[in-house]
Amino acid sequence: MAESFWIDQEFVKQDYIQNKLPKGDYENCHFVDCTFGKGFLDNQNFVECSFEGCDFTNTNIAHTIFNNVTFVECKMVGLQFETSNPLLSTFHFKGCNLSVASFYGMDLPQTPFEDCKLHQVDFTQTKLKGCSFSGSDLKDATFDDTDLEQADFSSAVNFNIDPSVNHLKKSKFSKDGLIGLLKKYDIVVT
Repeated sequence: MAESFWIDQEFVKQDYIQNKLPKGDYENCHFVDCTFGKGFLDNQNFVECSFEGCDFTNTNIAHTIFNNVTFVECKMVGLQFETSNPLLSTFHFKGCNLSVASFYGMDLPQTPFEDCKLHQVDFTQTKLKGCSFSGSDLKDATFDDTDLEQADFSSAVNFNIDPSVNHLKKSKFSKDGLIGLLKKYDIVVT
């Protein structure tokens, strides 16, 4: 159970590596340039909060609720999102570095990943129906048994998606991006 409740608060340039963020419920709070890296952000509740320019590198987010949470230009390398609480989870990512993060088996319909670095991200068995990867770099991201129905890859780059093991009905790709669907066949397109 949460120890405290914060609403409409702003937290600026706080270092939560040594002194953990107090356990509790945070509603409509704004975190700017805060550092959580390699720390613990587990068992928290964030509702309609935003994080801007924060560092979450390798942070433990186990059992944390992220309900309608926005991340803008955050460093989120190595986060294991599947350990967070799936209850009402809704994320918005813009300009974030999510490299080596994992969303294994999560249900994330309509999630925007705008202008994000998604190198080596694990989307295995993730439900990404209607997601947008606008302007994102998906170098070495893993898609295996992933639901990508109606997902938008029209301005995404460096993705490698095998249509035979993923669900791609009505997904959007640019003509230049089609090569990302053919890599497994070792076809030379000129």
